[in-house]
Amino acid sequence: MRLKHYFCNKKLKIMNRKLLFPVDDESSDIVKRYEQFLSGTAPGYFDVEELENIVEYYLRKGRTKDCTKALDLGLKLHPNNTALKTKRAKIYLATGDDSKAFRILDKLTESNDYEVVLLKIEVLLKLERSKEAGMLADKLISEESDDMDNVCLDIAYIYLGQGDYTAALQLLEKGDQFNDQNAELLYELAFCYEQNDNFSKAIATNNRIITIDPFANEAWFNLGQLYFALQDFTKALEAYDFALAIDENDSLSCVQKGHVLFQLDQFEQAIEIYQEYKQMTSYSWQTDIFIAECYEKLEKYEESISYYRFSLATHADNYDALTGIGICLLEQEKYAESMTYIRQALAINKDAADSWVYLAEGYVGVDDIDNALVAYIKAIAIDPDQPDTLMAIANICLERMEFDLAIKYYLAAEELDNNLELVNLFIAVSYYKNGELDKAITYLRKAVVENDTAGSLFLELCPEAVNLNLLD
Repeated sequence: MRLKHYFCNKKLKIMNRKLLFPVDDESSDIVKRYEQFLSGTAPGYFDVEELENIVEYYLRKGRTKDCTKALDLGLKLHPNNTALKTKRAKIYLATGDDSKAFRILDKLTESNDYEVVLLKIEVLLKLERSKEAGMLADKLISEESDDMDNVCLDIAYIYLGQGDYTAALQLLEKGDQFNDQNAELLYELAFCYEQNDNFSKAIATNNRIITIDPFANEAWFNLGQLYFALQDFTKALEAYDFALAIDENDSLSCVQKGHVLFQLDQFEQAIEIYQEYKQMTSYSWQTDIFIAECYEKLEKYEESISYYRFSLATHADNYDALTGIGICLLEQEKYAESMTYIRQALAINKDAADSWVYLAEGYVGVDDIDNALVAYIKAIAIDPDQPDTLMAIANICLERMEFDLAIKYYLAAEELDNNLELVNLFIAVSYYKNGELDKAITYLRKAVVENDTAGSLFLELCPEAVNLNLLD
């Protein structure tokens, strides 16, 4: 089962239900007895199944040296056992020695053993021998089995591990034909649809899981994530609410609900949910940023700054918090203080185009236009797709009577966004001031169509044109 999401930092995990040894008390007891044997505090004899469990336990923990040591003991006690030889191949796979893994698997006489065949498929894919891997997969699927849906699922897990979502999808769709009630398979099927940008089928598949099990918290959560990605925030909110009704301690659904409420401009409600999430998790510095952003949207800047400071107190190199404080101070027209925080943010991330814009606005606030222009141009150099910033640069050039430059930047802004407020008016003004009357008239006419006050605004900026009747 996969817990899939878009906006939270949780590692995706592929679980092979059929082949992984369960992490249970029995396995832990066996490992404990084995480690006591190694320390000389207990006698020990371990049968093949026990040694397999020990090796798998260490593999899950990433302790490959301990795996190898346990396996060496196993092969000493059971020198001809195929299952243990297979584990050697798995260790080589875990350490990236794919060729050695294949040589071991290729020598095993029990070539039809299910686990051996699956491992061969995985090794062949890693060795980029996909055609041979496909032939082995087809052979497994062609064999009669009452468990064919899980066979398809096991092979699909291998392709998923290689990031081949198209091949995995084909296998999962085939498995679904054998058993349309396999919820574990459906989770992976929905994931593959999403990876292949088929969101409608991903949603439909999660709804099938919910039909099988209405209390499937993960499926409700996944639905919320899919609707979030599609910006259907109302449906996303409904899905997260169902997930939380099933498990009120589901922290991921809780924080995502907060994000949805933020997107719906329900900032007060979002703050309440973020406060609930804060009680569930140790990552309070990040949650404080979410809360601060809500207060910022509510224009409660002092409250916002307080939460940004809470975040900084536990996470000093916090670009978002430093930037957030800078923005709140800008809104309060505390320009010099604002720039102190923006500079600290830029020291952490000098390639943040937005922060260069904020710094420029701070400079404008203290009438340091030269440095403002430098900061605006730095922002554009990092990210040219900023029509508002281009307009700001053009405005400075216009005020400085650098009309050619003003025209250049206004036209660049208009090319990116021809709906910018009054852009055609300012282009007209710039052309007029530059002595290009025909072009000024062309853009002024556009401006008047868009805004019936454009004519009077033009005359305010260019009073000397009052007797020219430019719009006649």
